[in-house]
Amino acid sequence: MQIYLPIADIPVNIFLILAMGAAVGFVSGMFGIGGGFLMTPLLIFIGIAPAVAVASVASHIAASSFSGAISYWRRRAIDPVLAAVLLTGGSMGTALGVGTFTLLRSLGQLDLMIAMSYVILLTTVGGLMFWEGLRALLRSRKGGPVTTRRPGSHVWIHGLPLKMRFKRSKIYLSVIPVVAIGLIIGFIGAVMGIGGGFILVPLLIYVLRVPTSTVIGTSMVLTLVTMVFATMLHAVTNHLVDAVLALILMVGGVTGAQFGARAGQKIRGEHLRLLLGLLVLAVGIRFAVELVIRPEDLFTVRETGGTG
Repeated sequence: MQIYLPIADIPVNIFLILAMGAAVGFVSGMFGIGGGFLMTPLLIFIGIAPAVAVASVASHIAASSFSGAISYWRRRAIDPVLAAVLLTGGSMGTALGVGTFTLLRSLGQLDLMIAMSYVILLTTVGGLMFWEGLRALLRSRKGGPVTTRRPGSHVWIHGLPLKMRFKRSKIYLSVIPVVAIGLIIGFIGAVMGIGGGFILVPLLIYVLRVPTSTVIGTSMVLTLVTMVFATMLHAVTNHLVDAVLALILMVGGVTGAQFGARAGQKIRGEHLRLLLGLLVLAVGIRFAVELVIRPEDLFTVRETGGTG
């Protein structure tokens, strides 16, 4: 069954889009991540313009993060002060990212930038996650400790000025690295169409030493607000948010997430990290292959609309 996407300007199979949403929702529920790093490439692979894919997936990520953020808020598993400081940098990063997105689009370099960003980010992060998961799995089989985080240990970041106390997370550190991390996540999310949870959560745990009890909920708040902001900016500035596409993805994503959450509870943590690392690495390699193979059509013509 074909449905026409008004902004993407192509017909697609509605059941294919639903299946993609359900599959990414399943992965999101299993691993506790937003899934934008997987959804955006899948949309690009089926022929949707990278600019439309990035802008539309931002709204999908925002919707999927909303229910999770509400759930963690009710359980008092969110540090509101930490979230507010992260959002200070996140808002600036999102605005900067959308501005960069618009500039690259006007120069005709946006598609290449998105592809290169995915190759570099996903192969690096995926490789590191796979290696860490493999080491944890080998340690667990030998009877050694699985965790790699050393509670109470400090690094140079904890010696920076402008410190403040985050009572809910029970940490005392400088706001400089917190704002910087928020800025980076906001920028990456706006340019690449990802929530950034698979990057943000490890940074909060291993760099800032935020307790795991408040990490995921706080991360979801940052993802929710930055993605809503990115969606609004993309819609107003670039007019690239395809509401029909986003709605179909949401329906599939909500359904798949329920089954993914149940499956994730039955798999050991080190196995989950290993599988997630493989998944991230595979998407990065797929993008790299797309960049180097010879296209079937050396030249294409696409109508992008008038600029006024």
